[in-house]
Amino acid sequence: MKLAAGQTIEIVYMDKVRKITQRKIEVLGIQDGRIRATNQITGTPRVFLLDRILAWQSVGEERYAR
Repeated sequence: MKLAAGQTIEIVYMDKVRKITQRKIEVLGIQDGRIRATNQITGTPRVFLLDRILAWQSVGEERYAR
C-alpha cells in the first residue's frame, strides 16, 4: 500500500537522538522527504522525516470477530 495524504497510519519512528517511538498520525501532506501530520493522541501538528520512519501500517476500521 502506498502512503498518501488523508490516511491515518501508525508509525515506528526514530528521532535525531535515535529514540524510537510509536505514533498514530493522520497524514496531511508528503513533500520533499517529509510528512506533515497531526498526532492522533495529542492533536498537535508534526513533521516527520521519511527516512526516519522504520515501519508503518494503515489504521482502518476496527473489525470484530463474530
